[in-house]
Amino acid sequence: MGVKTHKIVTVFQGTEGTEVIMEQMIRSWDTQISRSLTDRYSNWVFDALDDIDDNFLITDPTISGHPIVFASRGSMKMSGYSVEEVVGKNSRIFQGPGTSRRAVLEIGEAIREEAGVEVSLLNYRKDGTPIWILFRLCPVFSKEDGRVTHFIGVQVPIGRCSRRSSSCFGDGILLRSCRREVCLDLSGEVGRPSGLDSFVDSDNRGLEAEESCEASELEKQKAAAAVCNILSALTHCSELTGKVVCGKRCHPLGTVPLSSALNISLGRIKQSFVLTDPHLPDMPIVYASDAFLNLTGYSRQDVLWHNCRFLCGPDTDVEASSQMRECIQHQQPCTVRILNYKKDGTSFWNLLHISPVRNASGKIAFYVGVQIEESSEDEGQCLSPELRQLGTVGAVKVAVRSLSVGVGSSKS
Repeated sequence: MGVKTHKIVTVFQGTEGTEVIMEQMIRSWDTQISRSLTDRYSNWVFDALDDIDDNFLITDPTISGHPIVFASRGSMKMSGYSVEEVVGKNSRIFQGPGTSRRAVLEIGEAIREEAGVEVSLLNYRKDGTPIWILFRLCPVFSKEDGRVTHFIGVQVPIGRCSRRSSSCFGDGILLRSCRREVCLDLSGEVGRPSGLDSFVDSDNRGLEAEESCEASELEKQKAAAAVCNILSALTHCSELTGKVVCGKRCHPLGTVPLSSALNISLGRIKQSFVLTDPHLPDMPIVYASDAFLNLTGYSRQDVLWHNCRFLCGPDTDVEASSQMRECIQHQQPCTVRILNYKKDGTSFWNLLHISPVRNASGKIAFYVGVQIEESSEDEGQCLSPELRQLGTVGAVKVAVRSLSVGVGSSKS
């Protein structure tokens, strides 16, 4: 069962240039999804994963939206969805009104910390029927640079529920039932039960104290065995390409990858940009946006841990390169117009803005470089290139500062 690209149907009322840009973005998205596994593993990785009978998903935190890039046959049979309906979507597609917000937040926290987690979760099939599962999450690390390449999510149906009822409080009084509708009736305010203000999540919905379904020891053992089988298949397929993965992080050559949380936050920024780490030798790229890869034609593996000079060519202005180096030495932003080259050898004029990015303690963590191709700067755009670049720099700074705790590269 290979990764099958999904169709995106969009209705536009705009210029022909805008439609062309959107078509390019859709093609780029489908390419990223389909290459998420094939860029690292051998071509028969899908056959190897298909041979595993367990219910599981594989997601890619380096792609905007953290989408599913592989869904097992067992998982699709259990959920009632087809592969085309699931691949390219976020895993929240399986959640519903009764899904515990606490469990979801626990999973989100594990993703941010790039750690494993095991929780009981109420999911929903395509036809709307609920199903209790034991969900076990496991990160997959690149042995080369230690960054997370994928997450494995194993789903084991819970056969017989041994329910645990949690308690919810209103004005300090223990309520007998924790069903959401009862809490709402007694609170007098929809979605905001008295005394639960501190448990309101980012969607401004109360974190309901819901019934939980405990998995048996046998089901926990089955989930652990499934993770081992999947990791074994991925490791074997990665060894054939030399891009080896493993279940534990290692940091060769002193490199420390970005956290998955920062990768996901940066993935929401649609402009072409890269982050470089001035604390590592030769100031390599540690993050490249999807738009940058689409602009230059390089893959993420082509650019990560390399200096940006691979964009230079025979006619690149040496003076512009010197100006950038001087601004970096003085820790100052700068804007240059420089001739760069794409992977296929074609040249383009790059309106490049470089700026230091500081962490929460005020130390320079990265430099961000925002690229705009001069020939397409006005197509379907309302803002000037300068404003778009400043907006991108601002968004990157917000992401880095808010998530600087635990980001390895945010050292001084």
